[in-house]
Amino acid sequence: MRKRLIQIFGFLISSLGWLFVLCTMAMDYWRISQLGGQGGSFIIKVAWYWSNLWKDCFTDSTAVTNCRDFPVLWSVSYYVQAVRGLLMCGLTLGFFAVVCCFIGMECTYIGGAEKTKDKVVFAGSVFHLAGGVSDIAAYCLYINRIARKAFTDRLPPGELRYDLGPPIFLGLVGCFFIMFGAVLYAVTVYRVILPERKVVQVYGVGGPTYMAPASRGRTLYTGYYDASRLYRTSVGSGQSSSKISRLSQTTPTKLSQRDAFV
Repeated sequence: MRKRLIQIFGFLISSLGWLFVLCTMAMDYWRISQLGGQGGSFIIKVAWYWSNLWKDCFTDSTAVTNCRDFPVLWSVSYYVQAVRGLLMCGLTLGFFAVVCCFIGMECTYIGGAEKTKDKVVFAGSVFHLAGGVSDIAAYCLYINRIARKAFTDRLPPGELRYDLGPPIFLGLVGCFFIMFGAVLYAVTVYRVILPERKVVQVYGVGGPTYMAPASRGRTLYTGYYDASRLYRTSVGSGQSSSKISRLSQTTPTKLSQRDAFV
């Protein structure tokens, strides 16, 4: 019952994480910069420059937004292409991960025997982990590009200092949910990675002795202390001791007077 509940919770939290990552690809305000309305000015005139993975936009104080869509694929900035590719790769791995985990969960009636279902769940957790790492790499690459311009001392003319937008933080939270769900899946099927070791009993002097079946050849119990040899020795010692005890039994003889005098 505990295994089933953990797997259901892992399925829900990992699916929620992938939903967060998927939403960030369509969200605006990946980076944002604000101009005007600063330095104690009495005239409030503010403009916002913001971007996402697909376009650059400008919004003025009258809430009018003008956008410029990114051109064809081979003319987009290389880091934007890399972020797109990593996110799409992670989402593809996440799709296979969700399918594998759904098939291998204990509460579903598909997937075959219990060991086979555990292996499928373990494969799904690996896919979750790989997809989460791919998504984290994408967000970290985008954050690195924004931070380099935000903290530089010499900014080229015409360049703006951007801040991080809400989609970045939502995506990082989604990656954390994905990783946490992968760990929960792996915990329920850890016996696939570390199977139980079976032991055999070797009967010798002093009761049974437990030994792993993987040992071969001479060991502490099978080489130097052979149970059958010890058993034969104990039987032989019993026979010899019985003979000695019979020989030691002497019949009482009557002493002669000469011997008694001496």
